[in-house]
Amino acid sequence: MVKPNKQAQSPAPLEVELPDKKYFTIGEVAELCQLKSHVLRYWEQVFPQLEPSKRRGRRYYQRADVELVLEIRSLLHDQGFTIPGAKARLSKGVVDVADSRLNDDQKSAVEGLQTMKLEIQEFRRYIQSRF
Repeated sequence: MVKPNKQAQSPAPLEVELPDKKYFTIGEVAELCQLKSHVLRYWEQVFPQLEPSKRRGRRYYQRADVELVLEIRSLLHDQGFTIPGAKARLSKGVVDVADSRLNDDQKSAVEGLQTMKLEIQEFRRYIQSRF
């Protein structure tokens, strides 16, 4: 539950018009999303979905990455989620099995696919950290 005082202090949800370009640097993303660069680097460690491409030691965010950063920022700063809560919310993916009108077989298939997706993401992080 959000306390009234905290809600009054939180900034209004961020409305951002993204420039029409393919890649954004970490500085550009930080400025667009009103965040510090170190926060973005930390979120990369915490949120497995956030994986900007890295070339010659520099991070390059694509439009989908910037939109994800904006979503994470909204969850944490505007909606009052904790980091574990935001991670759980993002890991649910697009299909919310409980709220959808899927039959039992479809629900089971979606749950299986979502579990596989999480396992693949974990495996990918493991491989990247080892090699």
